Amino acid sequence: MTTLPENPQPRRTESATATADAPESRQAESRPNPPRGRAHQRGSASQSRLVWRAFRKHRLAMIGAAVTLLLYLVAAFAEFLAPFSVARFDQAHPYAPPQRLHVVDTSQGGWEFGLYVNGYVAGRDPDTLERVYRVDTSKKVRVRLFDRGEEYRLWGLVPSRIHLVGPVDDREPMYLLGSDRSGRDLLSRLVYGTRVSMTIGLIGVTMAFVLGVVLGGISGYFGGRTDTLIQRAVEFFMSVPTLPLWLGLAAAVPSGWGPLRRYFAITVILATFAWTDLARVTRGRFVSLRVEDFISSARLDGNRPARMIFRHMLPLFTSHLIASLTLSIPGMILAETALSFLGLGLQAPVVSWGVLLQAAQDVQVVATAPWLMLPGVAVVLAVLSLNFVGDGLRDAADPYRQ
Repeated sequence: MTTLPENPQPRRTESATATADAPESRQAESRPNPPRGRAHQRGSASQSRLVWRAFRKHRLAMIGAAVTLLLYLVAAFAEFLAPFSVARFDQAHPYAPPQRLHVVDTSQGGWEFGLYVNGYVAGRDPDTLERVYRVDTSKKVRVRLFDRGEEYRLWGLVPSRIHLVGPVDDREPMYLLGSDRSGRDLLSRLVYGTRVSMTIGLIGVTMAFVLGVVLGGISGYFGGRTDTLIQRAVEFFMSVPTLPLWLGLAAAVPSGWGPLRRYFAITVILATFAWTDLARVTRGRFVSLRVEDFISSARLDGNRPARMIFRHMLPLFTSHLIASLTLSIPGMILAETALSFLGLGLQAPVVSWGVLLQAAQDVQVVATAPWLMLPGVAVVLAVLSLNFVGDGLRDAADPYRQ
């Protein structure tokens, strides 16, 4: 006789399980999909946004970017920011020391608001016959913002006479950063020099960038004899001593050329030997990418070599190219400054940081007028800022950086 269990449990078959789970599946299907709004956007970000997020965390890079942007704004609005033109001089005030800009006048026992600088009293040292200046607190040269001074054309197009700061009486001396041996305002010349020195780096690097990317891409993509020929040319340019060759080519520029032609000649000379490193890097990247499966698929799909290079291969290391471009600009600025300082680069009447530093070649002049070294401070500031920006971009674009 067979005994049955006291509490029999019914066996759950697969059909019963499917029947029991059916309402839940129907409920799951009937639920609306979650909205693909901001939450979905947070989960995925473009490469440029990821690079920007990493770049913002680099404090020195952010400071360098701010300083670099400020320098290029100064270069863009040089006529407006400079109190005077580069040609204005005053033989009565050679090597005049910098004047302190005052905001509040308390000499009369009260508080009088208004911009002014104190005047000079020039004289001769009885022992050394050196020209010396003494601050005359009784004489005040009134200064105002948005002064109507010398006429100029902003960007060569817009006529204007408004300067950011200037003396109320143009005949009064105002040298916020001192003057040179001809009594020319160093602040105005430094502002105009920023335009030349910062733009010569951009133009030269752009030319070198195009040469390096195009030749390096062709060398790495096609290979064979083309690769061999381009790489031998790269090795030849890299084996030539850069500084002596720069000096020789700059000295070969005809002295009768005008400032504009000489400017572009120096730019071409600097760019001629600045493309080799980028060409080698680009060639190495193309050699490693041309064997990838997606490149083979694109080639079998009928894409032309130009589309393969610029559409499928270059975008993969665009961030690296931008970082290399940023790090190359300081080298161009230093090269132009060195050539102009030695008298083989840009020459007067063109004003650049290197041309301004020619006045600092005499140690005695520097000892009596140390403010003539301020263009060197501008060079150091620009180079450091651009290097910080380049380092930040390189770290932000590195996919293997933790």
